[in-house]
Amino acid sequence: MKKISFIAIAAAAIMTVSCGNKAPKANLESEADTLAYSFGLSQAEGLKQAMLQNGVDTTMMDDFYKGLAEGAKMKADDKSLQAYIVGIQMGQVISQRMIPSLNQECYGADSTKTISLNNLMAGLLAGINGEKTEMTAEQAQANVERIMAAMKAEANKDVIAKAEAFMKKYAANKEYKQLGNTGIYFKVLKEGNGAKPTAESTVKVNYEGKNMEGKVFDSSYERKEPATLALAQVIKGWQEVLKEMPVGSTWECVIPYNLAYGEQAAGELIPAFSPLVFKVELISIEKAAAQPQMPQIQMN
Repeated sequence: MKKISFIAIAAAAIMTVSCGNKAPKANLESEADTLAYSFGLSQAEGLKQAMLQNGVDTTMMDDFYKGLAEGAKMKADDKSLQAYIVGIQMGQVISQRMIPSLNQECYGADSTKTISLNNLMAGLLAGINGEKTEMTAEQAQANVERIMAAMKAEANKDVIAKAEAFMKKYAANKEYKQLGNTGIYFKVLKEGNGAKPTAESTVKVNYEGKNMEGKVFDSSYERKEPATLALAQVIKGWQEVLKEMPVGSTWECVIPYNLAYGEQAAGELIPAFSPLVFKVELISIEKAAAQPQMPQIQMN
């Protein structure tokens, strides 16, 4: 999982901060509360560095916190107001863009739920001020990753159930075989007899990709031009498939979401947790470009 930037984390808490810079007492009654606090604490150092990069004088922290909550409306050269302005600018961007994204990540379409702003602020300010914290920064980051993954899975449980049912349909279809223990199912449309690619290979292929609803999201056939791809740069499911395909083969492959784009969406036609169906035609394995040779030095 990608680390979330300090701006994304600071967003919610900052909007409720008071003039004082002492962190409020955390209230960690639930996993969601722990997530909010952990978000704030894990990103405190990043926010502290951002303040310094933006010229905030650390002796003016009360003004910085106030500015984050209220937003800046004027410019000035004095350090107090500079801290206030930077806080407002960060607060406006955060509240309008980052918090909705964070809640979407954790709660999906359920707009009745939101991350605790108080707990997020408690973790954030405790980290910035160097106060005693409920956990280490490393533990906070681990909590962020663990709890967010669990919350995202809960928010998307219906989608995941649909994806699992989709894969079971192919598992029960005798026309398809499972590719080892990968969870990928495939059907040979045309048998080739050429060499098989390796993990280091670059291949030329024609392909068509469809989502669970059967909608085509990408096709080299439509472009009327094969694609040249390095195995190291394609999704994991493709890597597993291509290493087992002889040149000249055409397979239909059903790839589970964990070997496709996982819990991340990839455009409008590929939502998070989407298994994908590909028709793949392996045309050739491309020759590697010749490497320049070092000159030989003659020793007398």
